[in-house]
Amino acid sequence: MRLSERQNQILEWTSREDALSIEDLSNHFQLSTQTIRKDINALCETGLLRRVHGGVCLPSAIENLSFNTRQVMNAKNKDEIAQAVADQIPDGSTIFLGIGTTVGSVANALLKYQNLRVLTNNLKAAAILCNNENIDTHVSGGRLRQSDHDLVGVETIRFFSSFKADYAIVGTGGLDPSYGMMDFKPDEAYVTQSILENSRKKILVADNTKWNRPANVKVASFKDLDLMVTDLLPDENTRVQLERSKLKIKECSA
Repeated sequence: MRLSERQNQILEWTSREDALSIEDLSNHFQLSTQTIRKDINALCETGLLRRVHGGVCLPSAIENLSFNTRQVMNAKNKDEIAQAVADQIPDGSTIFLGIGTTVGSVANALLKYQNLRVLTNNLKAAAILCNNENIDTHVSGGRLRQSDHDLVGVETIRFFSSFKADYAIVGTGGLDPSYGMMDFKPDEAYVTQSILENSRKKILVADNTKWNRPANVKVASFKDLDLMVTDLLPDENTRVQLERSKLKIKECSA
């Protein structure tokens, strides 16, 4: 399922609120409740939203959305983010690629290069990089998470600790204005922390739907990062807060 522009807007608005009523959505988009219910039904069926009495809210704070669901969310903007990141990378670099669907999009944007070394626990990214034999790709060991197409665990952490990369490109389960990068599982957070600790330049890729998502495991603060590439910041206050942390921000959207 590829989301419509309105469905993406519904997700963005819901991510900033505890819950939204069908009436709120109908008034906001100036559409009938019947039309809004069709969008809501589609979003709930894919697990992007959860029904509550008279409206919708975000899913659980302890489980991320499914990989296939995340892959279709904001897909065009993720591709724009990926291209903007790829343009930052000089040929000849050593790169860590973390988990997540936006990082998978970055792997696709890196295919134009002829001399890279990439180290990753992201199986989707590794499969994409198979299409360029000039990219020296290394895949970590670890525990396979079939539903997330990645590897985690002690072996994965040791793998990244054995190298020093020029660039780390990581995604995140959620973004909190006060706490920074958040995720849903501790083992995800531990691997991302190892990636960041063993790289010279740290790049976060995240589309705007990650803001205020109910992830509750701390990963890293914004001051631990060098660059954030996103499609849109939620508001001016967030921009000011990020700039105070000395984080460089690049916005791009489809």
